[in-house]
Amino acid sequence: MLDDFDGLLRWPALQEWIDAQADIPGKGDVRSVRPLTGGSQNNLFMMERDGGIFVLRRPPRNLRKNSNATMLREARLLGALKDSAVPHARLYSSCEDETVIGTAFYVMAPLDGFSPLGALPGQYGTELSWRAAMGREYVKAGVALGAVDYIKQGLEDYGKAADWHGRQATRWRGQLDSYAEMPGYDGHVLPHFDEIALWLSDNVPTDGKIGIIHGDFQYPNVMYHLNRPAISGLIDWELSTLGDPLLDLGWMLSSWCEAGDPEGKEPVCTPWNGFASRRELVNLYGEMSGRDMSQMPWYMVLACYKLASIQEGTFARSCAGLVPVELGNMLHRYALWLLEKARQVMATGEI
Repeated sequence: MLDDFDGLLRWPALQEWIDAQADIPGKGDVRSVRPLTGGSQNNLFMMERDGGIFVLRRPPRNLRKNSNATMLREARLLGALKDSAVPHARLYSSCEDETVIGTAFYVMAPLDGFSPLGALPGQYGTELSWRAAMGREYVKAGVALGAVDYIKQGLEDYGKAADWHGRQATRWRGQLDSYAEMPGYDGHVLPHFDEIALWLSDNVPTDGKIGIIHGDFQYPNVMYHLNRPAISGLIDWELSTLGDPLLDLGWMLSSWCEAGDPEGKEPVCTPWNGFASRRELVNLYGEMSGRDMSQMPWYMVLACYKLASIQEGTFARSCAGLVPVELGNMLHRYALWLLEKARQVMATGEI
């Protein structure tokens, strides 16, 4: 009898659905299933049957109002990225019938490698050149995603493109305010939030572009091959939408660590020496994409502001008992650091 992981999977209805999907590799009954570690929000399960291995992704146990719709959006995007230069997991099939396992879900190909969290494995940990390549490959993936023609791929309704840049300050302030409905959460205590919102509104770029953005473009959502310094795939697409691709770059660089950053943040992986600098990566992005990078500080500030708003949401849910308190407190502290970094960029004009 296969484990149902306390109701997250429902056998045999799931097996019947898998049997009906022509694109899922292998044949016969699933003979093994195990959970995969990864993001803090959704659940992934590696499954194997004769001649095939695949991954099922479903929303968390405690569903949010938009969990099922978000899952299907992710599947739609992965399908649209087929044959693109964006490294991603191949989509096999998706299911909107919530009676199968209780939620919408999708099935995709597994990705080789690891996400850079903690001690780097193998030559990533021993070779400076491999660590330098990590940043370059990361930028290359971001440029490839930003270059996808979202209209040609049928994704013109994937987000709101109109006045995207001008709407960002109020959009994420509204997100923060929405957490007031969480029981046990007394309202945000994030300093400088309104100051940063005003700065963003007063300095909106005039030459912005619109494309597909990942929306959570950080190292935990990137997988690297173990045998060569290259990305095997971007993962966790739940925040993907339409927007300016430079926000993804700002998001990436907000997770960087450099001398002169505010105190209170450690590198996401170690050792950190050998990684390209923020400035080097910004220049590389400009060279690869052909974009003018002079307004990159605005995107860096926006990335810190938006991410702080999102992280505070997990803190609010922890106050309501929906996620572990330790996780909520950790992300609240990170939100505070992000806002300090945003103010630093505002004051210096340097990322």
